[in-house]
Amino acid sequence: MTQSQQLSEPTWLTIVRLLRWHKPEGRLILMIPALWALFLAARGTPPLPLVGTIVLGTLATSAMGCIVNDLWDRDIDPQVERTRDRPLASRALSIRVGIIIALIALACAAALAFYLNPLSFWLCVGAVPVIICYPLAKRVFPVPQLVLSIAWGFAVLISWSAVTAQLDSDSWVLWGATVAWTLGFDTVYAMSDREDDRKIGINSSALFFGNYAAEAVGIFFALTAGLLAYLGTVMELHLGFWIAWGIAVTGWVSQYIRLSLPEIPNPVYGELFRQNVWLGFILLAGMILGIG
Repeated sequence: MTQSQQLSEPTWLTIVRLLRWHKPEGRLILMIPALWALFLAARGTPPLPLVGTIVLGTLATSAMGCIVNDLWDRDIDPQVERTRDRPLASRALSIRVGIIIALIALACAAALAFYLNPLSFWLCVGAVPVIICYPLAKRVFPVPQLVLSIAWGFAVLISWSAVTAQLDSDSWVLWGATVAWTLGFDTVYAMSDREDDRKIGINSSALFFGNYAAEAVGIFFALTAGLLAYLGTVMELHLGFWIAWGIAVTGWVSQYIRLSLPEIPNPVYGELFRQNVWLGFILLAGMILGIG
């Protein structure tokens, strides 16, 4: 997007871009593990008001996370090809506006959190510092995607405890699967920014694993598949789950093979990231069918 296009863009559309609502896959991929936990903990029939609360809560939380990330990175994003047109990086929106919208998103998430039980509420509170600190991790921590994965893991713990008012061994297995899955798909996402990140001097898992990034992604996806298979076994999920699990594993193997190719066009990384959204929803459908 050119500077003249940004200047002529309606403010509401600029705010939509700030919230990343024009790229729904990033919002959906946070919602997926939350819904995994919700339906598994409720054995397939969570209360509809709770489903709505979790869906809206993930949207509000991811919106806040995007804005916080852009506020921290407003001087870094202009140096990265993929992020230079973000509203705060391009100065299409002011810092003040960004902070106000972030606070509104946080207020919406907080209001929804009051609907939950005390354990889930305090897990929501505990997630906020992780979300706020994630953008700083890339400056000081060699694998910042791990911090993001832990933030993603809160979605599982909050949703599971919202149904059961406790966290049991099954919830922690699903948490581990979610952390591993997030490490996998976000390392893929980071692979497209390797040259810019190296030039700027910020960290990413793609840089940390270097020439073995594809192998690392393969291990993360294999760990995800293994933990989900274990969960499916102990929860006695039926055929629908195993069919979905098989489709997901096939997809992850295919992604690993493509990542192992010597020359990969940059758009492929985004394509593989988006594929994980579909695989996540396929797994969700399998979990729901497998509970019956």
